[in-house]
Amino acid sequence: MTISQGMKLLISYDMRNVAGQEYYQFVLGRYIPIMQNLGLDMKEAWHTAYGNGPERLIAFVAKDEYIMDDLLHNETWHDLNEQLDQFVTNFSYKVVPYKQGFQI
Repeated sequence: MTISQGMKLLISYDMRNVAGQEYYQFVLGRYIPIMQNLGLDMKEAWHTAYGNGPERLIAFVAKDEYIMDDLLHNETWHDLNEQLDQFVTNFSYKVVPYKQGFQI
């Protein structure tokens, strides 16, 4: 199965004002590596500098819907997001069929 047949997990949120360095240490040191261990690859990270919308949009890709379904029912996924919650607000996610480039 090619990546073009995969699924994309879009995670969006706003950063808390106090997040700073601890946020980056958590995301780069724990969140992304654990997501990779669960079978997803980080493809994109977007920052909204102006206008309305979430401050961050991060996209992870799974090669098929089975890997994505396993992730969404995994306790580690839920625990990671509870930990992320100390650094962010307005957390949301959705799963869409993979397309290259920016998706919302």
